[in-house]
Amino acid sequence: MKKRGWSWSRASLYTVLVVGSLFCMFPFYWLVRSSMMDLSQIFLIPPKWIPEPFVLENFLQPFEELSFGRYFVNTFIVVAGTLAGVLLSSTISAYSFARMKWKGRDKVFALLLSSMMLPFAVTLIPSFIGWQALGMVNSYVPLVLPSFFGGGVFNIFLLRQFYMTLPRELDEAVFVDGGNHFTIFTRIILPLSRSAILVIGLFTFLNTWNDFMGPLVYLNDESKFTLAIGLQQFQGIYSAQWGVLMAASLIVVLPAIILFAIGQKYFMEGIALTGIKG
Repeated sequence: MKKRGWSWSRASLYTVLVVGSLFCMFPFYWLVRSSMMDLSQIFLIPPKWIPEPFVLENFLQPFEELSFGRYFVNTFIVVAGTLAGVLLSSTISAYSFARMKWKGRDKVFALLLSSMMLPFAVTLIPSFIGWQALGMVNSYVPLVLPSFFGGGVFNIFLLRQFYMTLPRELDEAVFVDGGNHFTIFTRIILPLSRSAILVIGLFTFLNTWNDFMGPLVYLNDESKFTLAIGLQQFQGIYSAQWGVLMAASLIVVLPAIILFAIGQKYFMEGIALTGIKG
């Protein structure tokens, strides 16, 4: 009886999980299905679940009629610059808060954490005025350069938590052998924190790739638009052609989905190691 009860509870759990997963995946399925249909198939009642025929021309139209290829290149420039800045500066900043002793360290860290309470909208106007005064509006500098100055409070916090779990004896061994903090950082801390750094990289990639507000505020020239802005522009022009619009949306989200699928194992591992699970 116990075994049957256990089986029923397990079956119920899996049923709930499967139904929940299907419910969450349905919008994505609808996006993929609609991206391969023409307008006459998309709104049929009862709905067609599988395209017949497959209209693959929908995927070519965004590249032929709008500068989608250029938007891809622009987005990669912003993502690559931001990734470099975040990974370089957040690892160094987190090391100083976790492994070095200096006066007022904990107070500065607490002050830094408190800045996480500030919503993006509060700092948006002062930041824009500052970049405008420097003549940097309508360039990628306001989108990329801030990442080289700390790399984000959340990233510093995440890496600091991980660095603090590494044994202090490693540092002492390096000092005994005549090494310094640079030796510890480059030869011990960085190699041991690959999973945590990968998590930071994935977070940064996804946030930057999907960022809409930053490019919308700072970019005016169409030739400098990123994919998020390009898609919004595309929506305005092709609002009646749902198949093409869905294909363009799928093209935009696909790289982020592929990257997450490839790095999912390391992503979960890194989150567990940095202590933010649950």
